[in-house]
Amino acid sequence: MKTKRRAVVLLSGGLDSATVLAMAHEQGYETYALSFDYGQRHRSELHAAARVAQALGAKEHRVIKLDLTGWGGSALTDKDIAVPTAPTPGIPVTYVPARNTIFLSLALAWAETLDAPNIFAGMNAVDYSGYPDCRPDYIAAYQTMARLATRAGVEGGQLVIHTPIIHMSKADIVREGSRLGVDYALTVSCYQADTEGRACGVCDSCRLRKDGFVAAGVVDPTRYV
Repeated sequence: MKTKRRAVVLLSGGLDSATVLAMAHEQGYETYALSFDYGQRHRSELHAAARVAQALGAKEHRVIKLDLTGWGGSALTDKDIAVPTAPTPGIPVTYVPARNTIFLSLALAWAETLDAPNIFAGMNAVDYSGYPDCRPDYIAAYQTMARLATRAGVEGGQLVIHTPIIHMSKADIVREGSRLGVDYALTVSCYQADTEGRACGVCDSCRLRKDGFVAAGVVDPTRYV
């Protein structure tokens, strides 16, 4: 029996990462989902990630515990900073300093031990253009660094960081996930969901998610407070 290609997939439990996991699965990868308990405002997204990993057939799902609250600087890791409910210019306060760099580094470490030269991530430069670590040039630079910094890269391996939705609108992501059979009722995208995983309906993430379903012509299964 031919061994499947392996891939580590960053899985937050939200709409974007669930879609990316489904895309990796469709491409024939044996998927290893990786989530992070980093001190975010709620744990509902981690429960969602577990549901999504199981539903989409991940071979394994790991949750790594970190503490990014130590330096704060983000509405997602510092409860004294309010989550914005309207679009703001520049880099939004929901940006978590160095988060994607940290997450990708740990995904890279697991990928090396799994002999999995593929990492899938749900960065998106269309709806989240204010985040510096969601840009295509950041991903390209990180991939170059990863090939220089790993045994696999030094020995001639070609690590690839896949960001298949980076240029897609939210509506396009919803359409693609719907085609792949993603159950978006399992996901949580809200920055301040309650303990039951119900969305606030007013934060930037909720707004983008709602607009995406409307533009895609797909019924929004999100549970709101």
